[in-house]
Amino acid sequence: MNKSVYFLLCCLLYFTSCSDTPASSGSQARNTSLAALFERYYQDNIALFPLEATANGDNRFNDKLYIDFTDSYRGKIKTHLERYRKELAGFRREDLNAKDRINYDCLDYELKRRLEGLNFHSNYMPLEQIGGFHLTFAQMGSGALIQPFNTVQDYDNWLQRMKAFGPYVDSVIVYFRKGMAAHYVLPKALVAKMIPQMKDMVAVDPKLSVFYQPILKLPGEITSPEQARLGNAYRGAIATIINPAYQKLGAFLQNEYLPAARSSSGIWDVPDGKAYYDYAVRANTSTRMSAEEIYNLGLSEVKRIRTLMDSIKTATGFSGDLKTFFSYLATDKRFMPFHNADEILAAYENIHTRMKPQLRKLFLHEPRTPFEIRQIEAYRVKSGSSQYFQGSPDGKRPGIFYVLILDPTKYNVVEEQMESLFLHEAIPGHHYQISLQQEDTTLPAFRRFSTGDNAYIEGWALYCESLGKELGLYTDPYQYLGALGAEMHRAIRLVVDAGLHARHMTREEAIQYMTDNEQISQEAATIEIERYMAWPGQALGYKVGSLTIKRLREECAAKLGAKFNIAAFHDEVLKNGSMPLDILEQQVKEWAAQKN
Repeated sequence: MNKSVYFLLCCLLYFTSCSDTPASSGSQARNTSLAALFERYYQDNIALFPLEATANGDNRFNDKLYIDFTDSYRGKIKTHLERYRKELAGFRREDLNAKDRINYDCLDYELKRRLEGLNFHSNYMPLEQIGGFHLTFAQMGSGALIQPFNTVQDYDNWLQRMKAFGPYVDSVIVYFRKGMAAHYVLPKALVAKMIPQMKDMVAVDPKLSVFYQPILKLPGEITSPEQARLGNAYRGAIATIINPAYQKLGAFLQNEYLPAARSSSGIWDVPDGKAYYDYAVRANTSTRMSAEEIYNLGLSEVKRIRTLMDSIKTATGFSGDLKTFFSYLATDKRFMPFHNADEILAAYENIHTRMKPQLRKLFLHEPRTPFEIRQIEAYRVKSGSSQYFQGSPDGKRPGIFYVLILDPTKYNVVEEQMESLFLHEAIPGHHYQISLQQEDTTLPAFRRFSTGDNAYIEGWALYCESLGKELGLYTDPYQYLGALGAEMHRAIRLVVDAGLHARHMTREEAIQYMTDNEQISQEAATIEIERYMAWPGQALGYKVGSLTIKRLREECAAKLGAKFNIAAFHDEVLKNGSMPLDILEQQVKEWAAQKN
C-alpha cells in the first residue's frame, strides 16, 4: 500500500444507527460530547494534513501544500495529538455504548501510536523510491489521482500547490542533509533508483510534462480567455518551478546524497534503529510480537506453504523439484498468452465477471463507489507495484486497481498471480473494505477515512485471497498454485523484513531468499525487497492480520455451529471499519457470544 495517499478513502442502511436518540432495549445512548471530540480531532487533523482532505473528497484545502516533515511542523503535530489525548482521557470508557467504546479505543490507540512515532527521526529520510511524495505529486498533477480538475478554481488550486513545490523540495534537501550529518540516511540502492525518477519528471517542452496533462483536458465550460490564462500559467510553473525542483533534487541525490548513503540494507544501521524497528513492528501489526517472533512465524509459514505447493506440482504431473517447476512456469509460453496491455486488463475484468455471482453468498453488502482497472503509469513502472487507490465517498472518483505491466508479452498469468491479486487489491479486498468504510456516515470521520490500521487493512485483503475457491476461482491448478505463491510471498515478507531490519540480512541475501522460495523474477524480487528496505515493518501486517481473521472465523464457526453464517461474519469484520487487531478480536468475540 502507497503510504503517501495509498490507503485514504453513504451506505446509511448498511450499519446500525448512531443517532443522538437512545439506543434500543437498555443500551446506552451515544455520547454527543465524545462525538464532538471525534469531529474536532478529524477537522484539526485534515487542516494539518490537507492532502488527506483532498484524498477524502474534501476540497476546502486543495490549494495547500505544507512541509509536514520539518521539526517545527512535527512540533505542531505533537501538540495536536497531546491535546486530544488529554481530552479523551476525560471520558469514562465504561460509561460508553458499544460503538462509542470501539471509537474511543481506536482513537486512543491512534494517538499513542502517532505520538510514539514522533520520537524517531524518520523525517531525516523524507522521500524514498516507491511511495515518495515526488511520485505522488506527479500523479496528482497529472489529473489521474485525487486532485480534481473540473473548474477554474480547481486549476488555480493546483497552481498554488505547484508554486509550493519548490520550497517543499528545498526542505527535502535540508532534511536529507540533517540525516547525512546524523548517519540517518537511505540505503544506496534506493537512492540509485530515485535519481532517474527525478530526471524522468523533467520535460524540456512544458507541454510534454505530466503536469501539463490537465491543460490538455480543460473542460469545455471554461471560457477561452481562462483556458489561455491557465495554459500560460501551467507552462510557466512547469518551466520555472517544477522542472528546476526535480533537476535540483536529482543533482543533490547524485552528487551529495548517494556518496553519503549507507551500504547496509536494514534500519538497524541508523541511530536508534533497533528501537525504531520495534516500533514499526508494533505499529504495523498492532501486536506485541517481537522481530524474532515475526521471523520464526515467517519460517514456519514458508515451510507449510511449500508443502502445499509440492502437492499441487505433483498433481499436475510435473516430475522435477519445486525450483525446476518454478522455472517451467516462468518460461513456458502457455503462461504468457498476451500481446498487449489491453488484453491483460481485459483478463482482469474477466476475473471480476466470473466471481460476481458468488459475491452475494459471502457478503451482505457491496460498495456503491465505482471501480476501474488501469495500467500503472509509465513513470512509476520501474519502482512501482500493482496497487489500489481509493475512490471518493461521493462516487465521483472511482476506486482504481492499478496493474503493473512491464512487458505485456512476458506477463505471466501464474507468476503475476492474477486471480489472487485481483481478490486482494480490488474485489472483495481493498475496494470493498475501504469503500464501505468511507461510505458509512455513521462512523466518526477520523475512522471513515482511516488508513493507519495496516494489519487490519492488509490482513483483510490477504484474507480475501483465501476466498478464491468460494468465489468460483482457482479452478485451474496453476491459478491455485499462483494463489499459494501469493500467500508464500507474504510469508517470505515476514522472514526478509525482520531479516533486513533486525538480523542484518543484506539486500542481496533477501533477494536470493525470495527467488529461492517462490516463483518470481530477479527484477520483481528486487523491487519487492527494496520496498521493504524503504518501509520497515509495513509488509508485516498482511500475514499477521490475515492469520488473525482466519483464526477468528474458525473460532466463530466452531462456537456457533449451524448458526454460523459466513456472510454475517464478514459483515461483522467490516461493519465498524478498520481497527487494531486486538480491538477487532474483542468485537468479533462479543458478536459470536451474542449469536450463540
